[in-house]
Amino acid sequence: MAEKIRVGRISYLNVLPIYYPLESEIMGHNFEFFYGPPAHLNKMMSEGLLDIASTSSVEYLRHSEQYHLLPDLAIGSCGPVQSVILLSRCPVEELSGKKILASAQSHTSAVLLRLLLSKYIPVNPFYETGNATAVLNSGERPNAILAIGDEALNLRHHEDYPYLLDLGEAWREWTTLPFIFGVWIIQKESAARKPDEMREAVKKLIEAKKWGQRNILKMAELTAENSLMDAEETNSYYKGLVYDLEDKEIMGLKTFGNHLVDVGELSQMPKLDFFKI
Repeated sequence: MAEKIRVGRISYLNVLPIYYPLESEIMGHNFEFFYGPPAHLNKMMSEGLLDIASTSSVEYLRHSEQYHLLPDLAIGSCGPVQSVILLSRCPVEELSGKKILASAQSHTSAVLLRLLLSKYIPVNPFYETGNATAVLNSGERPNAILAIGDEALNLRHHEDYPYLLDLGEAWREWTTLPFIFGVWIIQKESAARKPDEMREAVKKLIEAKKWGQRNILKMAELTAENSLMDAEETNSYYKGLVYDLEDKEIMGLKTFGNHLVDVGELSQMPKLDFFKI
């Protein structure tokens, strides 16, 4: 029996269109899935515990020497992303010197927020890492909160936070480009050890993505059944997401990397090394 390919799967609704046809066995595969937030999958990939994973864009940019980038697979937005948001008790322009509670679940979103609030809206607040839902449930009300993923979708209408900055929309307004929050990467060691199996695995993931894009209304309906959003909201959510990694998306990723170099978050912008299928 063929050795299973270890695939890291972000445990957020936004990647459902890619994984649903595989997890529901509409499409056969030889994957073993490992679930977790982006930061957890980043760590597993860095330790060689996964062959392929959906991971934070900044993880690839910082450690590209370990990975190949998968072609035509991404998670991003070209406008409002809805699930990566800054919730604030005051206008964002008034956050100078105030504390922002940032989710520890995604490296890319936290870095993007710091970039936006230093270069696009230069208020330079303070940051503290924590669990937004747990802090709010305790009764504490930080000045502002960076929430991502399903937590953001659930908190975006919180009555104590009337001001909202959608990070995907802020990036588009600043650069006119899509923002790529996550990419799919493959261990160079895995690619070298079993290239044929890895090529077939990548083709299967791209095939699954295309199935999900063709059936996006079904994805919205399934999400509405298991979330606080109704079908109209979930449909709007998925329509705002980007799953391709083509010329405009690649330009958005490179622009992000170049900005990170400018602010010292990245030593240099790596050459994007795509896995050949």
